[in-house]
Amino acid sequence: MEDTIKILGARVHNLKNVDLEIPRRKLVVVTGLSGSGKSSLAFDTIYAEGQRRYMETLSTYARQFVGTMERPDVDKITGLSPVVAIEQKTTNKNPRSTVGTVTEINDFLRLLYARASRAYSPVTGEEMVHYTDDQIAELILTGFAGRKIALMAPIVKGRKGHYRELFESLAKKGYIYARIDGEIREISSGMRLDRYKIHTIDLVVDRLVVSEESRERLMTSLKESMRQGKGTMAVHDYGTGQQRFYSRHLMCPSTGVAFEDPAPHTFSFNSPKGACPHCNGLGEEAVFDVGKIIPDARLSLREGAVGPLGKYRNNMLFAILEMLGRRYDFTLDDPVESFSEEALNAVLYGDSEPLTVDLQEFSSSGGRQFLSWEGVAEYIGRTEDDDSKHGQKWRDQFLVYRKCSVCGGSRLRKESLQFRVAGKNIAEVSAMSISEFSEWVPTIEKQLSEKEWKIAQEIVKEIRERLRFLMDVGLGYLSLARSSRSLSGGESQRIRLATQIGSKLVNVLYILDEPSIGLHQRDNQRLIRSLEELRDAGNSVIVVEHDEDMMRAADFIVDVGPRAGRKGGNIVAAGTFDDILRSDTITADYLTGRRRIEIPETLRKGTGGRIVIRGARGNNLKNVTAEFPLGKFICVTGVSGSGKSTLVNETLRPILARELYRSFDQPLEYDGAEGLEHIDKLVVVDQSPIGRTPRSNPATYSNVFSDIRKLFEMTPDAQIRGFKAGRFSFNVKGGRCEECRGAGVQTIEMNFLPDVYVRCKACGGHRYNRETLEVKYKGKNIDDVLNMTVNMAVEFFENIPNIYQKLRAIQEVGLGYLTLGQPCTTLSGGESQRIKLSSELSKRDTGRTLYILDEPTTGLHFEDIRLLLEVLNKLVDRGNTVIVIEHNLDVIKVADHIIDIGPEGGAAGGEIIVAGTPHEVAQCEGSYTGQFLKNWGCSVSVCPAGRSAVRL
Repeated sequence: MEDTIKILGARVHNLKNVDLEIPRRKLVVVTGLSGSGKSSLAFDTIYAEGQRRYMETLSTYARQFVGTMERPDVDKITGLSPVVAIEQKTTNKNPRSTVGTVTEINDFLRLLYARASRAYSPVTGEEMVHYTDDQIAELILTGFAGRKIALMAPIVKGRKGHYRELFESLAKKGYIYARIDGEIREISSGMRLDRYKIHTIDLVVDRLVVSEESRERLMTSLKESMRQGKGTMAVHDYGTGQQRFYSRHLMCPSTGVAFEDPAPHTFSFNSPKGACPHCNGLGEEAVFDVGKIIPDARLSLREGAVGPLGKYRNNMLFAILEMLGRRYDFTLDDPVESFSEEALNAVLYGDSEPLTVDLQEFSSSGGRQFLSWEGVAEYIGRTEDDDSKHGQKWRDQFLVYRKCSVCGGSRLRKESLQFRVAGKNIAEVSAMSISEFSEWVPTIEKQLSEKEWKIAQEIVKEIRERLRFLMDVGLGYLSLARSSRSLSGGESQRIRLATQIGSKLVNVLYILDEPSIGLHQRDNQRLIRSLEELRDAGNSVIVVEHDEDMMRAADFIVDVGPRAGRKGGNIVAAGTFDDILRSDTITADYLTGRRRIEIPETLRKGTGGRIVIRGARGNNLKNVTAEFPLGKFICVTGVSGSGKSTLVNETLRPILARELYRSFDQPLEYDGAEGLEHIDKLVVVDQSPIGRTPRSNPATYSNVFSDIRKLFEMTPDAQIRGFKAGRFSFNVKGGRCEECRGAGVQTIEMNFLPDVYVRCKACGGHRYNRETLEVKYKGKNIDDVLNMTVNMAVEFFENIPNIYQKLRAIQEVGLGYLTLGQPCTTLSGGESQRIKLSSELSKRDTGRTLYILDEPTTGLHFEDIRLLLEVLNKLVDRGNTVIVIEHNLDVIKVADHIIDIGPEGGAAGGEIIVAGTPHEVAQCEGSYTGQFLKNWGCSVSVCPAGRSAVRL
């Protein structure tokens, strides 16, 4: 087998005919500026070719269903192993997907509970038992020796009915007695019970005195009792009048409550057998929030106190409410707060008795009619069509999601929660953090019987292995019940990495996209050890990464550059870490210290105002009070899972959104907020992906294309022809080429081969028809503008302020090399993040704007981070406030104020360890962030202005 992967003539996206040899069974890092071609090389060339080769192995019949892969634009690739890509995209958004299901630990856990758990009675708490027929016979012979007993089969348990036909059928079979509602009675002809009462009927199969001589008769009657009772029977002691139950199934010996034997699906919230019937296994339910339906109880119904109904109108709805008021003693003019509880419930949830309403004004049939009032809640439910997005949005504003009232958020039916292993049910185990779960699993053996442990041994071994991998990649703070939707991109990627390590494949090529995202410097070494473990098992590992620790640990580094976009696409250096240090590249400049992100001479004083959040208790936050000084660059730091996003994204952001924009977002629990009056605008840049269709491009996403189209509409050529702005869109009919529908290429379908894309003959790839292309502004038509780079467009439109401002924002975040019409599908992760950032930054700031950014350095090289910090610092210098959730020390060290949350993740976090300048944080012994800042050599001196200057 070859020792290298050889790539010859790679030309995907901006790669310039690249030739490269990468060693196999090594840890290889691909680095370079954002947009230089790293992902094009790793994912769009190497992974795409590996995936295509796998598809080629499928039969022709199978390929017609899965589609065919396009061959990447490369001359030759040799030495390729089967490829697994672990990309940065967030995981499944399905509400049923959890950490447990993604890692497959849930599958093993369900198997453990199905085979080695013990069931406990929901009524008495006793351990439930199941017996064989021989065991039951022995128990009866020893427990009831010498006593007169009746062997009975339960045939009706707590149901209404007269049961005449049942008694007739039993009499025909020769049965004489039955125990009905606790009393043994003779079955007589025409016997029937009260059909409206609940009854319990046990058939008396035999009556006998227990002795060794009656063993054979006992066994025969016992089997008949089991047959009639479908696996369950009871023994009635005539002497004491007590009854005891026995079952082949699991059963409570005192009450007779029986369960079916557990199977893995009994513990699955994705199966009808295990899911809570009320919430269908989702763990939450939507209920109407009275506070949202009646926002101001001081108003009357006439003044619009009930939000969904609005102010008084002369219609049937208010006529019904008026009649309801007569019944419950209120008028339309009374404040709602004066209504009795009974009256308010009638308004909200309806009245059981119909109302007499005069419909003369509202209906041609007229007259007085009986109408039922179902309540405002029912009105909200059926006012809008269920399938209508507008209707759903309107309805959602009055709803609040809370834990299911039946299962308490466990997602499982009550019966499933009665099975326990080592004293805990499966919901309690799933709710533990992975670190707590890892400590609990080794204790199981001591609490299981020898037989149970023999069954559980292999399952527990598999669970422990997977838990170890999750701990190694720094995810010990997550729980198995945590929904996949709430995971960050870095977390979801590391979960998939742990799953892959657990699969123990060998001779596989793994390609990872920035696995260190969202990981604190403290946890970097654990992640690197996990990757080295993959490599040592005989796999090849390629990591697209900017992290210095990862580069130092790598066996081989590939540096792509020298710049981004058209100025990149070359291999500027390849070799060991020492080889890279000796090269003349931007990466080497930062690694050797020839270039660096400078620390500001002085820290900003800020505006003097501050936002204070008091008593934040969401998720794992422990009643914290956080102060955000305004007019400063603020970094919120801490290890993964410590509570950074909970404080900023789930508490502060919704509070401000509700205050400024009347948003319906619900903040997590908190006591109060102060200083909100100092902010008049909120801008949030999160990690959600931008448009991922080929028709989406930087011009459409930043909305500058709308302004450009309006500019073309105002040209003399367009005015003469009567063209409107829509004429210059390639997404709608009118101005676009209809042969290719504005795509510029035509798709030719090839049976059993990938589709071929050829330039459209009608428009020559220009997307528009001839008439549209004849309209020009300063000698350029709309297609020429889309083919301009951002840098060229900034000069071209410098006299058009609204266009210039948006393009300048894209240029300032270092994306001047992109063309305006470049499809968003070809952008790297870092480029997508910065396009989104630029579109927000182009909006006019007020000097009192608060910007919230969630890990903006995702996908960014050292040089890209420098450009980003320049943009953010300009915003702060104009009096705005920037809050950044970040792990990157290059960003943290230049902050004016740091809020460090920790000390650990999950339940061991949620406290503010230290808040202050980088120097003050570096002095804090209990702060992991402080320790790393200190290691970087933070020192403090006094500036002429009397402010702290932090230097590295």
